Amino acid sequence: MVMLFARKGDFEIPRTGISTIETIELGGIAQTILIQGEDARNPVLLMLHGGPSMPLPGVSSRSRDFAVATATKELVKHFTVVFWDQRGTGKSYHKSIPQESMHIGQYVEDANELTDYLRERFRQEKIFLAGHSWGSILGLRLASEQPHKFHFYTGLSQVISWAENDRLSYAWTCKEAEKRGSRKAIQELERVGQPPYTKSLEQWGVLRSWQMRFGSMIYEDAEVKHPGMKGALMLLLQSPDYTMRDVINALYRGFQFSYSQRMIEEFAEIDFKRTAARLEIPSCFIHGRHDVHVWGQLLTDYLADVETDYAKQLYWLEKSSHLFHPDDAKRVEQIFIDEVRPAADIHI
Repeated sequence: MVMLFARKGDFEIPRTGISTIETIELGGIAQTILIQGEDARNPVLLMLHGGPSMPLPGVSSRSRDFAVATATKELVKHFTVVFWDQRGTGKSYHKSIPQESMHIGQYVEDANELTDYLRERFRQEKIFLAGHSWGSILGLRLASEQPHKFHFYTGLSQVISWAENDRLSYAWTCKEAEKRGSRKAIQELERVGQPPYTKSLEQWGVLRSWQMRFGSMIYEDAEVKHPGMKGALMLLLQSPDYTMRDVINALYRGFQFSYSQRMIEEFAEIDFKRTAARLEIPSCFIHGRHDVHVWGQLLTDYLADVETDYAKQLYWLEKSSHLFHPDDAKRVEQIFIDEVRPAADIHI
């Protein structure tokens, strides 16, 4: 299929480095990964994208500096960076994937298999792990269950409790609806009622739809401007490696396929204060100061209580809500380089 809007990337990996898109088997199905770095001897950093089915950063991010959750131009000089289109999204969407495989445990096992693949391929006992939003659910669970496989975990827009987050989001969205005088929003929100939502995707969809219409994903003010949702979409459309079919698979087919009844029931059970009450590896968390999509107050409460032998590092991004501002994405990149990377005693 012909690429649409494809353009040259923001940077090039030298011939001595690695820049490859590969399809491997994870959990019994073909899934696609992007590996890029200037020196394959550098430590591996596995990034887990949000969604489900929002593959940014993902396979579409080859040679693109801004990848929503981080910048990458400098990152690839210090890490071998791995982006993955998760089961059922983008280049990892297939009609043959069993619907019953779309549940949190399977995503975590896919990520665990990918971790082991990377450890073996690059001959590294441990790698670095990071997750953004939905990816932070997989990441924190994996880091807490398999700490011996990782140098360090970084939670970007870390989800702590899905149900509590939805309650805060519901209150904020109702308040915004009243402030804006949106009678339609008020009626629809009253119809679906208070979270948690476990009966159908439609309940949760109403809340998220109005949240996003009211700007929960992006922060802007008189001085701070953001590329917005259109900018995120263009990252997919302008990818040198994505076809229009891949874009549709990421934003439409993958979304519909990922949110199964089992998944929405499992969402309501996510509570890391209970299931990850102790962290056995170094970690840090990076959050948009203005995020009203994944609420930072739940993260600060978690960090106040979590047991760990390491420092509890929390970095606030002052220009960001849930989708990071490009300036903050560069700051995330620098945190990886200056604060996270030294956790591995690797010299090349």
